[in-house]
Amino acid sequence: MFSVKSLNPPFLNPPYQIRERFRTFLPVVVDVETGGFNPATDALLEVCMITIQIDNEGRLVPKDEYSVNIRPFEGSNIERVNIDFLGIDPYDEKRNLVEEGEAMRPLFKAISKEVKAQACTKAILVGHNGAFDLSFINAVATRLNYKRNPFHPFSVIDTASLGALVYGQTVLSRACLAAGLSFNEDHAHSAVYDTNKECQLFCRMYNRFTKYAGLPA
Repeated sequence: MFSVKSLNPPFLNPPYQIRERFRTFLPVVVDVETGGFNPATDALLEVCMITIQIDNEGRLVPKDEYSVNIRPFEGSNIERVNIDFLGIDPYDEKRNLVEEGEAMRPLFKAISKEVKAQACTKAILVGHNGAFDLSFINAVATRLNYKRNPFHPFSVIDTASLGALVYGQTVLSRACLAAGLSFNEDHAHSAVYDTNKECQLFCRMYNRFTKYAGLPA
C-alpha cells in the first residue's frame, strides 16, 4: 500500500475552483523512477503523486502526497545504468517494496476520489518531461487491466516546457534555482524529492502568472 502525507489542509473559501481554471481537469504532479526507458518492458520502481488545490487567496498549493516503492514486475527489464544512476537496489525489501497491483490500484482509486471531490472530470499529469511519466502510468494501467485510469490518456502539463518559457531553464535543478527554490543534488532522483520540487516549481510559475495576469474570471 502507498503512504499518504498531508501537505496542506483543504481550503474552504477559494475565490474560484480548480476545475474552472484547468478545463475541468485536476493537476496531479507525478514523478516515476524506472529500470529503463521502455514503459512496456522496464520495471516501475518508485512513484510519487501530489494533488493540487486552490487556497483562499487564489494560489495553487499542494494538498496530499502519495508515494510507494514498487517491486519489479515478473519478467521486467532493469538496465544497470539506470540503477547506478538512481543509486538503489530495486530488490531491497528494506525499501518497503509493494507489488505493482497492490500499489497502483489503490493509488489510482485515491486520485479518482480526489478528482471527484474537487468536481473535476479527469486528472492531468504534471511532470518534468511529463510524457515520460505518463507513458509508465499508462503502461502499468494496461498491465493491470485497470479500466479507470484517472489520468488524461495523452495530455500533460510539462514543467520542463514551462521552465523554458518562464526562466529559460529546462533542467529541474536549474529551473528550481532560477525560481528561487532550493535544490539538493544529493536527494535528486528520488521520486518523492523530485515530485515535491516539481510541485513547488509548478505552483510558483502558476502563481507568478496569476499575480500579474489576475485571478481567472
